[in-house]
Amino acid sequence: MGKRSVVWVASIFAMTLIFSLDGARAQEKIRLSYSSSDTSNASWWIAEDAGFFRKNGLQAEMIFIPSTTTSVSSLLAGDVKVANASGGAVTSAAVGGANLVVVACMLNSLPYELIVQEGIRSVEDLKGKGVGISRIGSASDVAARALIKGLGLEPDKDVPILQIGGATERAVAFRTGRIAGFPAPPGIIQLAQGMPHRVLISTADFQKRFEFPYICAVTTKSYLAANRETVKRVLMALIEGTQFFKTRKAETKKIIAKYSRQNNEGYLESSYVAIAKLYDRVPIVTHEGMEVQIKDALARKPGAKMRYEDVADESLVRELEKNGFIDKVYGK
Repeated sequence: MGKRSVVWVASIFAMTLIFSLDGARAQEKIRLSYSSSDTSNASWWIAEDAGFFRKNGLQAEMIFIPSTTTSVSSLLAGDVKVANASGGAVTSAAVGGANLVVVACMLNSLPYELIVQEGIRSVEDLKGKGVGISRIGSASDVAARALIKGLGLEPDKDVPILQIGGATERAVAFRTGRIAGFPAPPGIIQLAQGMPHRVLISTADFQKRFEFPYICAVTTKSYLAANRETVKRVLMALIEGTQFFKTRKAETKKIIAKYSRQNNEGYLESSYVAIAKLYDRVPIVTHEGMEVQIKDALARKPGAKMRYEDVADESLVRELEKNGFIDKVYGK
C-alpha cells in the first residue's frame, strides 16, 4: 500500500472515529421512572424498546418505582428527572410546596374497575367493608374514591379506604379477606386465578368519561427551566410511543408481555383494547381533570392556594402540535 493510500485510510478512520464520538456525545443520559406494570404505562416502555428515546438523542435509564407518590419523592430528590406520575400525586405534593409540574398526559382518563369478593352482589353488600389501595394520593386512591362515588356511596364514611401497598400486597389482602375489594386496571381480572371475584363497577360504566390526568410526564419546575429541550425530546419519544401503541398491536402486546411479565392472552388483549381507545393523540393535560385534583388537594390543606397554571405547563405539547411534529408522527 502506498504512502498516499495509508494517509487516505488513516484519514477515513479518523473521521469515522470523530463521527462515532459525536454520535455518542449526542446521546444525552437521562433517568426516567414509571410506576406500574399495567398496560396504561406502555407508551413509556415502547419509547424505550422501539428506540424512540435513542432516536431523539436520549440514552434513557428506565426505573420501575411501584407508586406514583414514591416517584414524586424521587423527582424531588433528583434521583430521576422525568417521571410517569398521575396528576393526583402531583397536586397532593404541590399543595405542600413541592416544585413539580405536569408537562403532558398521554392518558387523560382513569381506566379502572372495582373488583370485589364474589359474595358482594350489591352496593349495600359493600357498605362498611374496606377497599384496598396502594397509598393515599395515588392513582389507585383516586380510582377507589371515584368508583365508590359512582355507586352512590361516600368514600371513608360508607366504605373505608385502606392503605395496603403494591399489587402483590393487595392481592394477598383480598385473598385472605382483609379487604373486600380493590380498584384495578382493565384486564387484571383475567389474572385473578383462584380468587373468586366479580366486577362491581367500572369507570367505563360512567355516562361521561372520567377526566383524570393519569399517565403523565412530570418533572420539577427547576429542571424544566434549565433543560427545556431535553424534556421536549422526552415528550417527542412518548408521542411516538403512543402512536406505535395505537397502530402496531402485535408488537405492542409483546412489549406489554415483557414489562408486565404476563403472557395471559386474555389480559393482553382486553387491556390493549381498552387502553388503545383512551390514549390521546395530543397529550395536553386535561383541564377538567386537573381542576378536580386541585380541589381535592386544597380540601386537605385549608388556606392553601393552587391554580392549573401552578402545576401544569402545556407549552411544550402546544409547540409540538403547532410545528407539525404530531401530525408527522401520525401521518396526517
